[in-house]
Amino acid sequence: MAIRIGIAGIAGRMGRLLGEEALAAGATLAGGTLRPGATGGDHRAPILPDIASLFAVSDVVIDFTQASTAAGHAAAALAAGKPFVLGSSGLSAADEAAVATAAQRVPMVYAANFAPGVNLFLALAQRMAAALPPEQYDAEIVEMHHRQKVDAPSGTAVALGRAVARGRGTTLEAAGIESGRDGHTGARQTGAIGFAALRGGQVVGEHTLLFAAGSEQIALTHRSFDRRVYATGAVRAALWLQGRPAGLYDMQHVLGMG
Repeated sequence: MAIRIGIAGIAGRMGRLLGEEALAAGATLAGGTLRPGATGGDHRAPILPDIASLFAVSDVVIDFTQASTAAGHAAAALAAGKPFVLGSSGLSAADEAAVATAAQRVPMVYAANFAPGVNLFLALAQRMAAALPPEQYDAEIVEMHHRQKVDAPSGTAVALGRAVARGRGTTLEAAGIESGRDGHTGARQTGAIGFAALRGGQVVGEHTLLFAAGSEQIALTHRSFDRRVYATGAVRAALWLQGRPAGLYDMQHVLGMG
């Protein structure tokens, strides 16, 4: 029997792609929910009134809606005892804690980015940071996205910062964050991780990690040209979750890298 995949926000730009990729993978599109005020949907799937109803008819739910719903949707996954794939960005520390708590009882994949290339990028970022001392190499992350993006820095940029911090044996918060520089800011803090967010046009996603020293500079860049790569990865994660024990997984686990 084909796995039944539910899509939160099925009428949105990502929701439509997720529905297409679920069907392409041989899954059954169990249904979807709409954001408040949204109309339409996918004619191949019924529209459910709320997230609890969606979990009731699905084997797994994929959610790329918005940060404000993440904790509630994770709680709905826990109540239903169903796997959950979460791709929303901009979650607060409290939201992430709520997701982690729910994942103690049900399997979940929560990732900043579902593109395979980005997850390889994250692994390389950690290895590079481990080899390049922060006293000599300043780490800067530059990202650009479409003009409609509401959170900055992007979830992927934050994930890159965390990867750099892990490579250096610390956390992003402990290392220090430098972003939004304006005016007389003083000298750069040694070991801090810098962020710059650019917004404009319809750029799907571009991230560059820079390690800058006095004698050399290393740059690693990833560019996404089609949002479908995120949908394909999320459906792959949904299929991978079937039969997994409870736990909070990320895309590197799905790809066999974690």
